[in-house]
Amino acid sequence: MSIQHNVPLRRVSILAIDGIFASTLTQAKDFFHLASLRYGKQLGQGLKAAFETRLVSPDGQQVRSFSEVVLPVDGALENADIIILPAFVDNFDTLRARYPQILPWLREQHARGAVLCGEASGVFWLAEAGLLDGKEATTYWRFFNEFAERFPNVLLNQEKHLTDADNLYCAGGTISACDLYIYLIERFCGANVAQTVARDILYEVQRSYSPGRMGFGGQKLHQDVIILQIQHWLEEHFADKFRFEDVAREHGMSIRNFMRRFQTATGDKPLHYLQRLRIETAKGLLSGSRKSIKTISYEVGYDDASFFARLFRQHTELSPNQYRQQFQQAA
Repeated sequence: MSIQHNVPLRRVSILAIDGIFASTLTQAKDFFHLASLRYGKQLGQGLKAAFETRLVSPDGQQVRSFSEVVLPVDGALENADIIILPAFVDNFDTLRARYPQILPWLREQHARGAVLCGEASGVFWLAEAGLLDGKEATTYWRFFNEFAERFPNVLLNQEKHLTDADNLYCAGGTISACDLYIYLIERFCGANVAQTVARDILYEVQRSYSPGRMGFGGQKLHQDVIILQIQHWLEEHFADKFRFEDVAREHGMSIRNFMRRFQTATGDKPLHYLQRLRIETAKGLLSGSRKSIKTISYEVGYDDASFFARLFRQHTELSPNQYRQQFQQAA
């Protein structure tokens, strides 16, 4: 089911610095500006943007991108609901010394409830601010070794393209950043706006991974290491045939102890958690492929397509076909 934010989205700030990879900055700008126009239309405001999407630099001055493009900005660092940290191509220590304003700004914004998103090397800012300590993160594959050495307290996951924890989101690269933006647009603006933006920009994008893992990171902010291992196992084996009794036994627990510990740690019953993993994956397949409902049902772990359709409706209030049609026909 779509996640709705309690507070209306008012401002998205995208950080511009010297050495920025210009395409990652303008990509974020285009996604959220389009969403603001679509959301404004949905709210009956015509073509008026429903929220601001602003480029900000540490001193409010223009910056020069990696490819020598001079980029004007809308202002200096400011309060925002979402902050995007695009990829840069420069020495991080040099940038950190040049822009001492960034780290305290990120800490302050996170403390006041802002959503912070890093793409590729942009994730370094989140980690350097100490916000990712003890939390799962990812970055672009070329930076894995440097990131792991520099930030040993961050749980770097080299197998994931997207991670989320405590309103901190990491995207490994360009396509995963697109999926992250669509997720956030759905969270703040609703499924119709998100599906429309995805249709307009991402309809022909082919992925080597499933983006349907967002929204589970907050359920990993607990201290039960065994349950966390099981959560990671479920993400890799959600489509397999298995019994929770066997999973519990393999981790040295009775089924009753496992059920209790899982719900205490995550706030969710194991079966419901598994169903959500499967349904979120199915949503991505429905919106991003032309596979049949039966095929998608099988790929996410259900042999009975009718049962899958009923479960999908329980979680989304739409049938699989309705969900796909809504994506295709959103205006």
